[in-house]
Amino acid sequence: MALLEIKDLEVSYGIIKAIKGISFDVNEGEVIALIGANGAGKTTILHTITGLITADRGTVQFEGKEITKVPAHKIVGMGMAHVPEGRRVFANLTVLQNLKMGAYTRKDKNEIEKTLETVYTRFPRLKERQNQMAGTLSGGEQQMLAMGRALMSHPKIILMDEPSMGLSPIFVNEIFDIIQSVSASGTTVLLVEQNARKALSIADRAYVLETGNVVLEGKADELLHNDAIKKAYLGE
Repeated sequence: MALLEIKDLEVSYGIIKAIKGISFDVNEGEVIALIGANGAGKTTILHTITGLITADRGTVQFEGKEITKVPAHKIVGMGMAHVPEGRRVFANLTVLQNLKMGAYTRKDKNEIEKTLETVYTRFPRLKERQNQMAGTLSGGEQQMLAMGRALMSHPKIILMDEPSMGLSPIFVNEIFDIIQSVSASGTTVLLVEQNARKALSIADRAYVLETGNVVLEGKADELLHNDAIKKAYLGE
């Protein structure tokens, strides 16, 4: 049984059908990449999975339970975390306060402190800046904070939306190293990413979206060498 399973999902914005009956699955321990051009529907899919948008039709199942109509905060409590596009950190709160916001569904104070230390181990820069206002961090540091905040919920799966957007090449490499580290520690990853080459280089499998449809799927290393993918997304 897949950890996350999407079946026949349809989502509309008014008369515009953004997602047109897609189906895909994510198995425990995998890194799955969703790639495609702007407007393909990638972010809409993540928002629908995490309860921020209501589907017109279709189902989202997490650990065998349908969560299509479950409120977003309850989905977090079930073990799903979302790192949104644009980071969305709380600019007027400190780094530490942002991280603690990520654990708001948890009641196990001792375990929360252990998770915080784990996050600080993975992101030493956040520990150095724990009392700094999040809005004063660089873009790369804010991305680390958004990822650390998501990990504070102790998720089984983490959904990441464009984690490399607007970052310098050095920070991009660092962020992708961290994603691999998160995966290696046992957390499943569903990754939406414009940088198709980087996404495919760390993913196990990938789905290619065009205007709300899945047009191609397969093992990431095979898609990385697919001529159509190279031409459309890798600039070759």
